[in-house]
Amino acid sequence: MRNKCLAVFLTAILLTAPACGWWSRGDPAGRGKEEAGDHAEVHGDEHAAGDRIVRLTGEQLKLFGIETAVAAPGRMRIELALTGEVALNADRVAHVAPRVSGVVSEVRKNLGDRVRRGEVMAVLESRELADSTAALLAARERVALAQANFAREEQLWQKRIAPEQDYIQARNALAESNIELRTAEHKLLALGFSDRYVSQLSHHQGKETILYEMTAPFDATVIEKHISLGEVLKDESAAFLIADLSTVWVNLDVHQKDLTFIRVGQTAVIGAGDSVPAIRGRVSFLEPVARETNRTVHARVVVPNSDGRWRPGLFVTGRIAVDEVNVPVLAPGEALILFQGKTCVFVLEGDGFRLQPVAPGKTDGVFYEIASGLAAGQVYVVKGAFTLKSELEKPEVEH
Repeated sequence: MRNKCLAVFLTAILLTAPACGWWSRGDPAGRGKEEAGDHAEVHGDEHAAGDRIVRLTGEQLKLFGIETAVAAPGRMRIELALTGEVALNADRVAHVAPRVSGVVSEVRKNLGDRVRRGEVMAVLESRELADSTAALLAARERVALAQANFAREEQLWQKRIAPEQDYIQARNALAESNIELRTAEHKLLALGFSDRYVSQLSHHQGKETILYEMTAPFDATVIEKHISLGEVLKDESAAFLIADLSTVWVNLDVHQKDLTFIRVGQTAVIGAGDSVPAIRGRVSFLEPVARETNRTVHARVVVPNSDGRWRPGLFVTGRIAVDEVNVPVLAPGEALILFQGKTCVFVLEGDGFRLQPVAPGKTDGVFYEIASGLAAGQVYVVKGAFTLKSELEKPEVEH
């Protein structure tokens, strides 16, 4: 009576399971057995374990987490596995250097500090800036004098009191003074000062030094610092190195044999171990020239990094889907086990599970193509196969 009920139950399973795969929890061999015991039963020749059947009670199936599915065709992505390294986004890196020489009077930022665009990072006392300011103020005075002289000569010439030559000389002198003034103003503007600052420089007159503020060009993080209090900095000295870490580059190494599969625009899954969740990005750039050191080409993937977990210098792996194929049977990797040198799966047979050798084919790292050994429509174990293997390997006396 029990075998008849079991046959009806399994027939219902196979008739109702969809072709894309069916998952079940519990006892695929009839969880309502009245005579279920406390131990697994293993039947068959102890020395030919592949021909033995493992039987578990309904409670054991739940306890061990055994799950089954109906073998079915599927579509699998073929992925190329690459290694690489996280790097700074070179488009968002800047050296903060003074545009004039001077003595450092304040250092307001340290390694790891966040800075905002326009925020003051350090202050210098600059004699050079004072000289440039003095030259500007002197140019303004010369313009004022030349303007007054020109106005006077113009009136005298119009009244025919002074010769035209004096009028022309005064006009030329005024023009030269204006040129000197614009040159002095442009020099200060080139140092990063605003028009408003330049126009209000009169109160600096008489000072031997003027304070010069080093500001951040954009929102970033300080990753290098080469400045100390009281240090004399030249105008070419890079005091800080800042980088916008909201995005980073992942440079994946593509070997010569794989170059034909990689294209700009492909999606890449980047991982850095179990502690860091994987993230998706797109290949934005493929180097046109191979590197002489290892003959590889960098495929660049721009990755968002708002939480800062992708630190430049970390080694990572990247998986890029290069193709999709249809396979006759698609099975998860945890369903496959190695037994006596053969790759096998557990299939449902009668009221138990039998170990069946299979030939795996292509894989995407999670699922495997089953080229032979498992036919579409067969019920097999997709979770808990290692538990069944351990039961299969126990000596007959334990059962």
